[in-house]
Amino acid sequence: MTGRFEERTFETHAVEQTESLGERLAEELQNGDVVCLHGNLGAGKTAWVKGLARGLRAERTATSPTFTLINEYPGARPLYHFDLYRLNRPEELEDLGYEEYFYSSGVSVVEWAEKAPHLMPEKRWDITFEIMGENDRRIRVVRPILG
Repeated sequence: MTGRFEERTFETHAVEQTESLGERLAEELQNGDVVCLHGNLGAGKTAWVKGLARGLRAERTATSPTFTLINEYPGARPLYHFDLYRLNRPEELEDLGYEEYFYSSGVSVVEWAEKAPHLMPEKRWDITFEIMGENDRRIRVVRPILG
């Protein structure tokens, strides 16, 4: 990433706290924002997205799109949740028409974005989940500063 950005670190000690953080950060996201999530399996990425979906007032509860690559959640602001864990080739994301989602009137969240790094926009959020203990997580949020 180039340009100016802000970095913050949060610690959570339960799944509910990770979800709550996603819900709170929904207020900061703008339509057209892309959020790349990084972290090992079980680090809390999908829990965070569940909270984000609540914060965006999605019409249904978010679940992992591991087998479908993308789940769409209509609501006050649409949420497009990509999971690239099972992506075999970056071209599969292109076949989905990912740009229509990224540059739409909703928020796009991409788990395992490192599977297609050249397709991620330069202006994006990067959130890294680190497992500190059974229920403890350190979550680092890097977001672009406009202007």
